[in-house]
Order: sequence, then structure tokens, then C-alpha cells
Amino acid sequence: MSAEEPVRWLGDDEHRAWINLAKVLLTLPGALESQLLRDADLTLLGYMILARLSVVPGESLRMSEIAEMANGSLPRISHAVARLEARGWVTREVRTGQGRRFTTATLTDAGRAHLAASAPGHVATVRRLVVEPLGEDFVRLGDAVERIVENLGLPTEVLDAGKR
Repeated sequence: MSAEEPVRWLGDDEHRAWINLAKVLLTLPGALESQLLRDADLTLLGYMILARLSVVPGESLRMSEIAEMANGSLPRISHAVARLEARGWVTREVRTGQGRRFTTATLTDAGRAHLAASAPGHVATVRRLVVEPLGEDFVRLGDAVERIVENLGLPTEVLDAGKR
């Protein structure tokens, strides 16, 4: 926005909607993580990493792909994956290809089992906090939010729900 352009302030309905969306953005991740920590000794990021690994071919991804999926830095993702590895839920391996070295993370049998045990409680929390209050609006909200995801330049691929 240039200095000459007037600010397009939010109208009353837009302001109310924005404040409520901001509350959700700031509060929902903590609520989801609290349930996961309490019931599965797993952070939300850790759960998302295990879930993502569980639906990709070979249950393995480059660390850079995990960072992109989680919109996180490589050091942050490396730390999160190290915690999962310490618990035996993933393994990491340095590989070479196309003249470059890279690290992959692979889901283990124990990680798959922990994800399977964690998923019902997590899904129940997602249903209680998000899906049920929105009812039929949930899918429409997801479609609308996808436009924000695209505008942010993030991938919009859909995971196979049958494998989680």
C-alpha cells in the first residue's frame, strides 16, 4: 500500500468477523495441543508430522518437505523430529541424491501405532471444538479458508482421510 492510498478500514461486520477469527487462530492450536499432550504426550506439531508421514508413499519425507508442510524453519522442524525420534516414533537418515545431502524422516511401526492410538482423541476434540459448532458451515468454511491458504502461497493438497 502506498502512502497516497487511503486505508480501507474494516466495517462493523468485518471487524467482528476478524476479531473472532483472530481469537480462533490464537486459541485453537493451544486447545488442540493441550488434549494431545494430556492424552498422547504429543505436541500438535508432532501429531501433524506423524500424520503427514503416515499418508505419503514410503511413510518418509525430506526434512525440508516437513518444514514446508508445517510452515516452520528447518531448525524448528529438526528439533520436533528429534523429539519424535527419541521416542522411537520416527527415524532420520542422511541421504545423497543429485549431488546433494539431505535428511529424511521415516515413520516407524511404533510411530504408526502411537498415531493410531492418538487419533481418536484428537479427532473427537476437533469435532467438539470445530466441526460440531459449525455444522453444515464446516465444509464451506474449509473451502473459504483454502483461498487464504492459496493467497499465502501454501500448498493445498488434501491428505487421504482413510489412512489417518
